[in-house]
Amino acid sequence: MRAWFARIMAGRNGPDHLNRFLSVVFLILSVCSMFVRHARLASVLYTLSMALFFYIMFRMLSRNIYRRQQENGAYLRERYKITSWWNGMRDRWAQRKDYKFYKCPSCRTRLRVPRGKGKLNIVCRKCGTSFQRRT
Repeated sequence: MRAWFARIMAGRNGPDHLNRFLSVVFLILSVCSMFVRHARLASVLYTLSMALFFYIMFRMLSRNIYRRQQENGAYLRERYKITSWWNGMRDRWAQRKDYKFYKCPSCRTRLRVPRGKGKLNIVCRKCGTSFQRRT
């Protein structure tokens, strides 16, 4: 059985990060369609979940690997933007008692300065702009 499946999947895209994400969305839509009491909404959710299922199967069995890799790469870039933003927010929240965070007025880079030092002259490491802020 394993060899048969390997022969079927040879030269095909197979599962990737985007397919895993779409599979989770598919499962959520399927479960929601089972528990929604409104008949039309349930049928819409079920239809969307089935369309998503067929799209997942299409991507997995596709022989156009280059195009599927481009789609997966675009998904990974967007996911990286969100996760890096979230991690930055989490780190700033954890350091909020010891440091104060400012944005450079010219290049918008986030800068960290120690709290309780009074009025400081802050120099951006990226663009060299100098500005004063109270810590």
